[in-house]
Amino acid sequence: MATDTLKSSSGASGASAVRRLLLDNGALTALIVLVVAMSALSGDFLTTDNLLNIGVQAAVTAILAFGVTFVIVSAGIDLSVGSVAALSATVLAWTATSHGVPVGIAVLLAIATGIACGLVNGVLISYGKLPPFIATLAMLSVGRGLSLVISQGSPIPFPDSVSHLGDTLGGWLPVPVLVMIVMGLITALILGRTYIGRSMYAIGGNEEAARLSGLRVKKQKLAIYALSGLFAAAAGIVLASRLSSAQPQAAQGYELDAIAAVVIGGASLAGGTGKASGTLIGALILAVLRNGLNLLSVSAFWQQVVIGVVIALAVLLDTVRRKAGATPTAAGTGGPGGRARQAGTYVLAAVVAAAVVGGMSFLHNGSSGGTDKKVGLSLSTLNNPFFVQIRAGAQQEAKKVGADLTVTDAQNDASQQANQLQNFTSSGLGSIIVNPVDSDAAGPAVRAANKAGIPVVGVDRGVNKADTAALVASDNVAGGKLAARTLAEKLGGKGTIAILQGQAGTSASRERGAGFAAGLKEFPGIKVVAKQPADFDRTKGLDVMTNMLQAHPDVQGVFAENDEMALGAIKALGSKAGKSVAVIGFDGTPDGLKAVEAGTLYASVAQQPKELGRIAVRNALDAAEGKKVDETVKVPVKVVTSKNVAGFGG
Repeated sequence: MATDTLKSSSGASGASAVRRLLLDNGALTALIVLVVAMSALSGDFLTTDNLLNIGVQAAVTAILAFGVTFVIVSAGIDLSVGSVAALSATVLAWTATSHGVPVGIAVLLAIATGIACGLVNGVLISYGKLPPFIATLAMLSVGRGLSLVISQGSPIPFPDSVSHLGDTLGGWLPVPVLVMIVMGLITALILGRTYIGRSMYAIGGNEEAARLSGLRVKKQKLAIYALSGLFAAAAGIVLASRLSSAQPQAAQGYELDAIAAVVIGGASLAGGTGKASGTLIGALILAVLRNGLNLLSVSAFWQQVVIGVVIALAVLLDTVRRKAGATPTAAGTGGPGGRARQAGTYVLAAVVAAAVVGGMSFLHNGSSGGTDKKVGLSLSTLNNPFFVQIRAGAQQEAKKVGADLTVTDAQNDASQQANQLQNFTSSGLGSIIVNPVDSDAAGPAVRAANKAGIPVVGVDRGVNKADTAALVASDNVAGGKLAARTLAEKLGGKGTIAILQGQAGTSASRERGAGFAAGLKEFPGIKVVAKQPADFDRTKGLDVMTNMLQAHPDVQGVFAENDEMALGAIKALGSKAGKSVAVIGFDGTPDGLKAVEAGTLYASVAQQPKELGRIAVRNALDAAEGKKVDETVKVPVKVVTSKNVAGFGG
């Protein structure tokens, strides 16, 4: 009887130990499960190239998250890190390229910018008594605004000497991964071995008790937010190096990813717990999720849903862990035995991961066949009807010829598109089609595909500083000239007009604008009184046009570089649209053609987006098979007005 009881107790104790191990290392367990699942679902996941891609894609988020870890451990929040990253990179590129400042000094200025932003946050919170949410939200707006002011809304080329941070060592080890590891070690050292690190845990655990115990809480918070700004600057430099340009709109929403990585890694938003290793695991989980879902051709919209669910589950796990009395994750608080157990856990995880890698590699060995008919299509956005039609045309052509087409949505994020293109490259596709968010920023990722021997076809927009087998696009310059002539003739050769420009840095915006300007030279009586970017977006078109009308209420014509902005302008003009003000768009989208038919949009320079998609797939497949393709394929454009809209088939 005693023996049976002893066995039962031992079994219960073993089950309890396993349960506690899983609760104490929930993020690590989740990462291992994710790796197993993605490995089973995709034979391309566990390749050396793809695993290095995951490291590169996690780097920027992880570096930002290390800085945010300091803040969250001390029971604060920092929503400004994405904007501070973009501002720091912009300062570096602007000072080094536009003002001839030595690169070393420019880097120091960028880092100083990040620290200064962090100090401002700290002052507002510690001495201004502003809630951290409000203070850092204000800095988010200020940082992004200053980045746009300095760059004038256009990407700035990054110095070559700093761009090497986006390269590899020895041709295989990515520098961003090394930077991430170094910043992670620094974070672990600060949290576990320094006075300020211990102060963070004390402040996060109970700020009033920390103050009464003699800690100078206000000064400590200044240092904490300054560290967050420093890490944000480092992340911005790494991100810009990957894209070979400082993008004023870069890192939008990255603050949420950084906070998510910290929380997934086991830190509590209530403060007092958190560690560098957990934050790194959290960033890797997000990167593995996005990478794996890309490889599985899951929609970017569903990816956001999945990541949201993961964040919710991470917080739920934290609640369960606390109720179960799991070991707190405060760095440096455990004794030698605790650190030994933690090291043992990581060794066990490494052994499990190695076993999974070996097993899955064997499972998928030889499973990948010919890749000539596997094509990846990376679109700048699917929130615009024009690009939705490109996708539809591409899918129709792929189905017709029996090709396997994977479509991704970059959501107008140049960094996300670079990740998607890297995933395509590591998957060993036969060819890649890219519609760049930014023509310069797409260059490094396309060059990597060039190096791997994968032909790349540009669609609608070109890629700078990289080789493309073909560019399939409408004749945007000719279209711009047609728009100028049509608008000028409508106004009788004289009048005042406003221009809504597309996204800075894209070849489509540049070419349409250049064509329109060239066409206007024939009509000296037409005067451009306002010109502003609205980023090909309908909402921004509405806002920008509304603002323009405050200064120029008597404008007689509007040229928008796409139909979405034109439709926003029509909304701003109200009853004036189609009567006292003639509006011309570009693209010939379904909504644009409906507005032409209704008479509110005078004309649209119509492209044939479905045809662009079809021709792009055709050329990509031909290039993959080694067939000769034309370097430039121009799809004709046509001015559609109320007179011929009924007969236009798109």
